[in-house]
Amino acid sequence: MQQTVARVPRLVRPERLDGRRAILARVAKPPRPSWLYFVIAALSWPVLKTVFRHRAFGIEHIPATGGFVLAANHSSNFDPWPLGIPLFPRRFLRFMAKSELFWFPLGRIIAAGGAFRVRRGERDEEAIATAVALCREGHAVVMFPEGTRRQKGLRKKHEARWHTGAARIALEAGVPLVPAGIAGTDRLAKLGTLRVRYGPPVELADLGDHALPESAQIATDRLRGAIAELEASLA
Repeated sequence: MQQTVARVPRLVRPERLDGRRAILARVAKPPRPSWLYFVIAALSWPVLKTVFRHRAFGIEHIPATGGFVLAANHSSNFDPWPLGIPLFPRRFLRFMAKSELFWFPLGRIIAAGGAFRVRRGERDEEAIATAVALCREGHAVVMFPEGTRRQKGLRKKHEARWHTGAARIALEAGVPLVPAGIAGTDRLAKLGTLRVRYGPPVELADLGDHALPESAQIATDRLRGAIAELEASLA
């Protein structure tokens, strides 16, 4: 008579379980946008293509899945618009907006459009932490390292200067830092052509031995050069 031997389930060690969960998190589908984002993107696409003759290049450099930081030059409050539409519906963008805009009901509207608040003119650790968390969750976070728009009226309060926040977020979250150049958003009233070019991610792998402030500054210098080249290619 053949004896049946019961199989004992193989135990999975906790560290292996954590590793599998991490892998599943990395291959999870990108977060979905709000209904408002869908509506704005759907209505904007034909306007951008026909009225502003929008053109986008280098989309192959955008990660298909997982979080990343998308950093670009900044000339207009409308910059996220032509920057994000070429990636829709595959990816949607999250971006910082000054805290003064978060009054009811405008705050709920821009939050549904992908914005989260930041206090301008000061070091906002909460906004940085929010951006890092969003990247780790698989979101695409837009940053403008210049800090504010280049061209404003004579009453401009915050002078444009390059900040290390975009690089710091990418380094802390462990995600790609993708540069982009935008042209034409400063001529919307004249119905000028809108053009966007995305570049390959900035090299960050060799910065692991540096302290965060130093590595963020080096990455920002590289980012600035990459954005300048992309913007010049659109001239």
